[in-house]
Amino acid sequence: MIYLDEAATTPVRREVLEAMWPYLGPEFGNPSSHHEVGESAHSGLERARADVADVLGCRPSEVTFTSGGTESDNTAVKGIALASPGRHVVVSAVEHPAVLESAAWLGRFGYDVTVLPVDHDGLVDPAVLAGALRDDTAVVSIQHANNEVGTVQPIADLAAVTAERGVPLHTDAVQTAGWFDLSVGGLGVQAMSISGHKLGAPKGIGVLHVARRTPVEPLVHGGGQESGRRSGTENVAAAVGMAAALRLARGPVDDVVARRDAFVARVLAGVPGARLTGHPRDRLPGSASFVLPGTSGESVLLELQARGVVCSSGSACAAGSDDPSHVLLAMGVEPEVAQTAVRFTFGRGTTDGDLEVAATELATAVRTVGGLRA
Repeated sequence: MIYLDEAATTPVRREVLEAMWPYLGPEFGNPSSHHEVGESAHSGLERARADVADVLGCRPSEVTFTSGGTESDNTAVKGIALASPGRHVVVSAVEHPAVLESAAWLGRFGYDVTVLPVDHDGLVDPAVLAGALRDDTAVVSIQHANNEVGTVQPIADLAAVTAERGVPLHTDAVQTAGWFDLSVGGLGVQAMSISGHKLGAPKGIGVLHVARRTPVEPLVHGGGQESGRRSGTENVAAAVGMAAALRLARGPVDDVVARRDAFVARVLAGVPGARLTGHPRDRLPGSASFVLPGTSGESVLLELQARGVVCSSGSACAAGSDDPSHVLLAMGVEPEVAQTAVRFTFGRGTTDGDLEVAATELATAVRTVGGLRA
């Protein structure tokens, strides 16, 4: 099997499991307990927090461990809005459902929600963002990179716009963790979401960074853990795994970019009518997404799976839906064409040979499906 769906999830790295193991065994304590067993767990948790803070270039006190990207997005969008006197929220049209649904939830409670358009590559125009900001804007949320088409947003440029107006900017960096420098100072953001299972940590662990001067209302109330931002006994082992995965994921990406570009060229040359979706250059290193007009996207995926190539049509969160991708529609792709989408996402361990096979099998699958349809 050639697994090309790493935007959905990645295997847990052996080094991550080894880092976690002590906290699943002898260091099993509750980090809030004031005795030797609890203090040992607490020390492990705080070392993990410091390691994450080092990667993000922030204070450890600005790092909150959550259950994943969805909770981090919800807490950022809802929590910052609820802590602000403003009643206006801005998001982009291509956000992950965790952001879009959080904004819609706020809308049901009287907040005004502005959804920013994107161009045909999926990019937000900083000038359009500037025009959308109001005196009562509480928070802006724009993803660092899109999970379906891979387009990387000009976050630093967008952050300059929000900073001029004093509006907090949150970015969903779930897809960029491990690929890009996530220094919050360099990006200029006040909040950031990361998910562990996208970079070699287990499912069920995430990180939310919130700058210390950015108020945020907690969504989970209780014993006041995580500096009051997220109550509940922390999953120490998973937090340690998250920190280890972030450290291990850093590294050069030029070779992955070269493999991606060669794969895109093979697909466009070998599959008649195939169109690349997303920005041709400003995209995730390990992401190549296409629409295949005149085919059945679902049938192509099934044919590829039968041939040992595992990929997807887009977001795993939308799997099983008959509706075309909201991301592709926002980019101006026709609904019937949007339903032919296929997405290949891969990591540093994916070889040139894997991608050569995938490109060949995609061409064969399209011919086979086309023949069946005829």
